[in-house]
Amino acid sequence: MIVAGVMSGTSADGINVALVRLSGSGSREKPVTSTGSRGRGRPRHIFTPLGHAEYPYPAKVRSAVLSAMNAKQASVADLARLSFLLGELYADAVLATQEQFRVKADLVGCHGQTLYHQGEARIFLGRKIVATWQTGEAAVIAARVGVPVVSDFRPADMAAGGKGAPLVPYLDYLLFRDPKIGRIVQNIGGIANLTAIPAGADASDVFAFDTGPGNMVIDAVTEKLFGRAFDCGGKIAASGTVLAPVLKQILKRRFFRAAPPKTAGREEFGREFVREFSCACGRAHKEDVVATATALTARSIADAVRRFVRKHSSPATKTSFRELILSGGGARNATLVGMLVEDLAPLGIQLRFSDEFGLPSEAKEAVAFAVLAYETWNRRPANVPSATGAKRAAVLGKISYA
Repeated sequence: MIVAGVMSGTSADGINVALVRLSGSGSREKPVTSTGSRGRGRPRHIFTPLGHAEYPYPAKVRSAVLSAMNAKQASVADLARLSFLLGELYADAVLATQEQFRVKADLVGCHGQTLYHQGEARIFLGRKIVATWQTGEAAVIAARVGVPVVSDFRPADMAAGGKGAPLVPYLDYLLFRDPKIGRIVQNIGGIANLTAIPAGADASDVFAFDTGPGNMVIDAVTEKLFGRAFDCGGKIAASGTVLAPVLKQILKRRFFRAAPPKTAGREEFGREFVREFSCACGRAHKEDVVATATALTARSIADAVRRFVRKHSSPATKTSFRELILSGGGARNATLVGMLVEDLAPLGIQLRFSDEFGLPSEAKEAVAFAVLAYETWNRRPANVPSATGAKRAAVLGKISYA
């Protein structure tokens, strides 16, 4: 089966589409469960990336998406219109990618655009609830592309007691587990998240969590100070100096100290955080502000590895973590990558890129949702309860038929 995975992240910079050929080999392994007990097995996968493409949002659409994210007030009519508009744009992106690579998908897996994610239960109208919202009408995609669409992946995990994120660890486990080398798989999108896979790990040994901001804060201060959507290649950050006292102060925030499982989004590192961060930087040179935002991403990742991956591992497992495999848009920021290499060096961890394993770094999340859609289509669970905190494995997503 050929599946088109569609991803638009918290940076709201556009749409990634990956075309993937998927099949099962027929061999069985233990299911992903919170206890590691045996149950109905899952097939090993044989999958081949066939191509990927990126499509930036039109400027007015990006502005509308950013305004809707975590908004205190919004027009219901505009939110409904935005959902259908994004469905049209996702369909355009899938159709254009199929045409580019001369491949027709049998199924689409679309993550949608996150407007709100609250993984921790809070009181609302007298009852404690969790909530998430990924917008982009899947019925529109199904009608225009002419194949079924799996969407809205996160609620099923949350209904099972999880935080609804991260979901990419399922792919990380399939791709990067190794009998002798412990690996940390780090994605830097709008938010940065890691998956820790001990050497010889069973799926129940895998754990994952969001480490903090990825490109989100860097992009926000770059746009505010320089009028550019992002710091291309990290060139602005490279010309600045990190404001060490500001970095130290920010890293004392509760999120960075909280133990996993934990998730983050614009609720944690959006406009309010950027405002506080900018105030903390005071009248520093603009380049220094961007450099400090970049260092925040690198240092928070290294601190998370030190504090939650190595410190809380067994002595045998701790020494086995020798590689960090990087993916996501942040992998293209040379200054960020250089800072991360420097911060990881004392831990004896080598940085590698997912491209070395045949998975283009910018396509990884789109590939992940192609794989998750394939599992849903085959009625198989695809969350990793040890990563999300769910009480049980769950079949993710909802299906819209063409």
